[in-house]
Amino acid sequence: LILPFFYVGEMEKEKTSVNEILKHGRNETQFRFDKTLNKRAGYGEFSDSILQRYPNRKYRGEDFYTSLKYSFAYRDKIQFGLLGEKDAGEPFFKKNYPKRYDHYGFHLVVRDMGKLKTLAVGDYRLSFGQGLVLNNNFMLSKAWATNNIIRRTEAPKRHFSTAETGFFRGAAAVLGFGNINITTFYSNKQFDANLSDEGRITSFKTDGYHRTPSEMEKKKNSREQVTGINVNYRKERFQVGVSAMYHTYNRMYYPTVREYNYYYLRDSFNFNAGIDYSYRLNRISFAGEAAIARNGAVATTNMVQYSPSNLFSLSALYRYFPISYNAMHAQAFSETSRVQNESGLYVGVTFSPMSKVSVTSYVDIFRFPWVRDQVDKPSKGVDFYLLGTYSFNRNSNVEVRYKFKQKEQNARYPDENSRTVLPYNTQKIRFRYNNTLNNGWNFRTTLDAALYQQKHFPMEKGYMLSQNIGYRGNEKISGDFFAGWFKSDTYAARLYSYERNILTTFYMPSFYGEGVRLALSGRYNITSRFSFSAKIGHTRYFDRETIGSGTEQIIGNSRTDVFTYLRWRF
Repeated sequence: LILPFFYVGEMEKEKTSVNEILKHGRNETQFRFDKTLNKRAGYGEFSDSILQRYPNRKYRGEDFYTSLKYSFAYRDKIQFGLLGEKDAGEPFFKKNYPKRYDHYGFHLVVRDMGKLKTLAVGDYRLSFGQGLVLNNNFMLSKAWATNNIIRRTEAPKRHFSTAETGFFRGAAAVLGFGNINITTFYSNKQFDANLSDEGRITSFKTDGYHRTPSEMEKKKNSREQVTGINVNYRKERFQVGVSAMYHTYNRMYYPTVREYNYYYLRDSFNFNAGIDYSYRLNRISFAGEAAIARNGAVATTNMVQYSPSNLFSLSALYRYFPISYNAMHAQAFSETSRVQNESGLYVGVTFSPMSKVSVTSYVDIFRFPWVRDQVDKPSKGVDFYLLGTYSFNRNSNVEVRYKFKQKEQNARYPDENSRTVLPYNTQKIRFRYNNTLNNGWNFRTTLDAALYQQKHFPMEKGYMLSQNIGYRGNEKISGDFFAGWFKSDTYAARLYSYERNILTTFYMPSFYGEGVRLALSGRYNITSRFSFSAKIGHTRYFDRETIGSGTEQIIGNSRTDVFTYLRWRF
């Protein structure tokens, strides 16, 4: 039955013309509109005298979010896209403000043009080796890394997200010469920053919000230029790569000096270089990278993965990131978001001891040799994860998940003025039952528990019982209904709502206190090319009369959000 899909022989040279591209290319337009139905403090009415004194109490724009995207793709050869986006509170139609989106994006990616393997122009993402020099792609969680712990240098990818940070803007190219690929890139991008009175960059503003005069003043007030190169040699099971990257700011980067950030970069430029490798020997794979910063600090990570069959996989990773290593665009496997001040050993395993049972587990032991924010001395921690799944049949299973993490942080005893560092741990437990019926209905019942305790202090607890009902039995209509009850003593024992959102978006709210969460989402395929998706989410609290704080405060004990999405493919 599979033979008709295979051809053995010489391929005719593909002839690609402009007419061929336009005729067989795929166009897609996406429009999104979100709105919170409850009035927030930032959208209230204020007198001119109040605004003169407190100008940042009021958002200067409308209380809705909207974005518009257009993309074109021809096979895997060409990708082109444009986007515009405004966050809730940013002006769009308001008087005295430009009538436009707050953020724009553009990309063009062309592949397989002879020796030019990939060309990316506009907004793009890059990753070299294991990420010690450069990686602004999305990272998987530790649980997902058990089978995918080894990263590889990747060709430039388009950045088509509405996220306003974490990407390059310029051009990148990959040239291929036999077993050697050369990637070179350049980026010139403005960004938001918090500035000192002397005009130095003290920190980066990454939320993308420009709603108040204070936020608008910071919009694109600084500029960064980045250039780099990667030379990658690959032959059969062996690969080695050399990377180098240089970046500069148009201002001095000088974070306010604190003990925890004493070794942070304080300059207007930096340079990083590294060498990475990978080798596969039968069922065992080895990989790693060593990188150096301009100040001479060397960071390294090495890993091994053993996969004798689809039923068993074992991974181990060791990383060492010195306190003085600075790489502003690095992102690697680590406990924190910075490739700095950390060493650790990770061991993960996935196996199936019986035909209906699968187990995924990892343990990560790490230490921080220098002080950290809210930790006044060197500290250490451990992260343990266990997920067991039992399948009754191909349509139903039960999951049991346990996660334990212990770290250290500053603490103050109620009757003392002095501060000390104490260990604390967070335990998360989940029981879940999944069942999918042949008529398209599926059911997911979940019980979550979160336990938080700092040494010498009482345990803080949180619980959530939720039910999700989904339907996928109709080509025209699909949808999900989520209902959950939660009760949590404090924010430290908060719970998360794992609910389906509209297409191309990710939404995972957290809750503490006591209340209920309801969400209804659906998609209607009006035609084979035109679809409409919508979601309404409602949260009601039983233990408070206000929600949020500052400009986001809602007077009342409930919040309702509406999300809509239109997609037209032609």
